[in-house]
Amino acid sequence: MKVLPKSLLWRTFLLLALLMVLSVIAWAAIFASLQREPRARQLAQMVVSIVNLSRSALVTAQPDKRRELLLELSDKEGIRIYPVDDDELVAPLPENAPHLQLVAQEVRAKLGAETRFSLARDEEDGFWVSFRIQDDEYWLMLPRERVERKLPLQWLGWGSAALLLALAGAYLIMFRVTRPLKTLADAARDIGRGRHPAPLTETGPDEIRSVTHAFNQMSYDLTRLDDDRALILAGISHDLRTPLTRLRLAAEMSADAAARDGISADIDEMDKIIGQFLDFARDTEGEPPEPTDLNSVIAHIAAPLQRRGARIELRLAELRPLMLRPLALLRLVSNLINNALRHGGETTAVEVATRREGDRIVLDVLDRGPGIPEDEAERLKLPFTRLEAARTGASGAGLGLAIVNRVVQGHGGRFDLLPREGGGLIARVTLPANQA
Repeated sequence: MKVLPKSLLWRTFLLLALLMVLSVIAWAAIFASLQREPRARQLAQMVVSIVNLSRSALVTAQPDKRRELLLELSDKEGIRIYPVDDDELVAPLPENAPHLQLVAQEVRAKLGAETRFSLARDEEDGFWVSFRIQDDEYWLMLPRERVERKLPLQWLGWGSAALLLALAGAYLIMFRVTRPLKTLADAARDIGRGRHPAPLTETGPDEIRSVTHAFNQMSYDLTRLDDDRALILAGISHDLRTPLTRLRLAAEMSADAAARDGISADIDEMDKIIGQFLDFARDTEGEPPEPTDLNSVIAHIAAPLQRRGARIELRLAELRPLMLRPLALLRLVSNLINNALRHGGETTAVEVATRREGDRIVLDVLDRGPGIPEDEAERLKLPFTRLEAARTGASGAGLGLAIVNRVVQGHGGRFDLLPREGGGLIARVTLPANQA
């Protein structure tokens, strides 16, 4: 189980908060340790002075005035003096009170080692100190609040307020540092999906500005490279179709039927390759999304193929219209179905299924062809990539799956090539269910 969150903002903030709390605790412990002995000596001196003054007052006072003196000390100072009784119940100082133990040690050093201390005598709370007048022993009781140290609540309040302000400042600092990084990550994710994000604002510290500037330059270079590639592919494809048209006319005028059919088949294959070039060169981002019925698109592609004898089984679940790019989706479905027919539709039917899974729409195209090894699946999504071993004998430029992957990324979805149980391949497209 992971304790720390995944985001850099909250990880750093929690670590800073922990550091601040530990620092406050450490400083409080240091302060308490450093002021313990001086405060104990100060309290001990006060106790010794009170005991000495009380003893002197009792010794020098006239016998008939002593009772009035004791009452005055009790009323005005809260100090009470009692003679020691043989049957009294006296509790010793607790061992877990180091502050009072230090006070007692200092008082014994001034009044004598036989001085006794207690926090309760005959169930009466207070700070009790014994002293002697000749052979008689007495108890002097001080209110406990005069010797016990208590943490003022206002100190706790001000300390908590200072800690909260420090934590708020740490959060704001980390937010300002991580916000450009989050924006940068979102833009990098858009580029990974085949999109072209707008240039990021180059603000903040020098390091962040340097990274943002490098990212903007990279994004500009990638966009220019895509544009140049699309322009080259489109130009080549356009220039090739003119001589292909002339070759087709020449082949149709040829007297040799076998040669004519062979040339026409080669020209058709070249024309399909050129069509793939054009499809790959098209920018899917330029087409705005609109309400699209995925099942209708599939039926539109499958119907003419079925009329020409292709065995295609449709298992389409009821789906609401989705915000998709229709032309790009047509290229996606066409490439998947034609690829399945080319590699696995000779002996068994190709199955096309749609369903909804939570907030995602899943399109599966299943065939019983040779399949694709799992370690080759990701490589075959790259442009101009062909599988040499398993699905051989196929024609084309190796752009079909690359076109599918590009369209899927442009819709924020996922494209997977999975092995089918019993042999074959599952081409799975998962799209977000953004309803129209």
